[in-house]
Amino acid sequence: YCAKLEHKIGIHASPTCVMIFGDEGGATGWLVGKPNRGLNAMFTMMIAARLAVGAQGVGIADRAFQHALNYSRDRKQGGNGAAMVPIIKHPDVARMLLNMKAKIAAARCISLTAGVAMDLWFHARDEAERQQAGTLAALLTPVAKAFGTDVGVEVASEGIQVHGGMGYVEETGAAQYLRDARIAPIYEGTNGIQAIDLVTRKLPMGGGQVIAGYIAELTAIVRDVQASNEPSFGLMGERLSDALQALDETSRWLLDALKDSPNTAMAGATPYLRLFGLAAGGVYLAKGALASARTANGDTRTAKARIALARHFAEHLVPETGGLKMAVISGHATIVGAAEDVFAA
Repeated sequence: YCAKLEHKIGIHASPTCVMIFGDEGGATGWLVGKPNRGLNAMFTMMIAARLAVGAQGVGIADRAFQHALNYSRDRKQGGNGAAMVPIIKHPDVARMLLNMKAKIAAARCISLTAGVAMDLWFHARDEAERQQAGTLAALLTPVAKAFGTDVGVEVASEGIQVHGGMGYVEETGAAQYLRDARIAPIYEGTNGIQAIDLVTRKLPMGGGQVIAGYIAELTAIVRDVQASNEPSFGLMGERLSDALQALDETSRWLLDALKDSPNTAMAGATPYLRLFGLAAGGVYLAKGALASARTANGDTRTAKARIALARHFAEHLVPETGGLKMAVISGHATIVGAAEDVFAA
């Protein structure tokens, strides 16, 4: 029988409850499948669910962005002259909206790349291609889940900020997206678990050759960007090159740390996953911008928009990778051991 309903932050259309079994004459369970194989079956479901939850984070983020964008075009305040202007004209509001849209686009690229790899893993005709796709899907699944759901929460929160005080007024609808998004980083293995999975299980695949090959593929894309005659790609390529160098250095450092001190490696897992998402997402946006520039065929507006968004991501968000690199390589000292001193005080 149902002992109680659980009252959650948002998602009231999906209640869970506490069920009591066995108080009135016992409860009977039936074995489904083979003994001791349940965990394997669960992870078959879990991998697909993690990709779905990552996409859920991207979807909620996009809806929150659209809501904030529409509000910023309608809401008028301030201005240089006597007439007030829509708040999207204010640089700081434009900054927030660009951050939101760029994060969504980067997270979507990672999710789609993982999804394509998953499809090829099952459906490619060539066995070698299937194996390669399966390895890529395994590498990207924790990133797609964690980065996508973190972006969902961040963008929903920024959406409230764009609304200002009205973001806290329920009639605007902005707060709902944050409540809806907050559960996703917990679903299907918390994002900390995704980061640990990435570092302890995915990085060592192939003796470290899988992550090295993936970084090499991203590096080749950045070289194409740097070789372009498009003036906007200069600084973009430089920032992305620095990010990939940080990803490479932290990957190598973590692989070495895993051999001698797994806890040290796991202490840097979450900043490493964030670094991974920013670097990969930035490269994918640059790849799309380059393709748009080459195939515009008169549609210069779309090409300019994609180039501008990729530039914004590279110049405003990708530089975080430098600080994340330091957090991975040297920040573990404040977690392993030092935490005991802090919390014992």
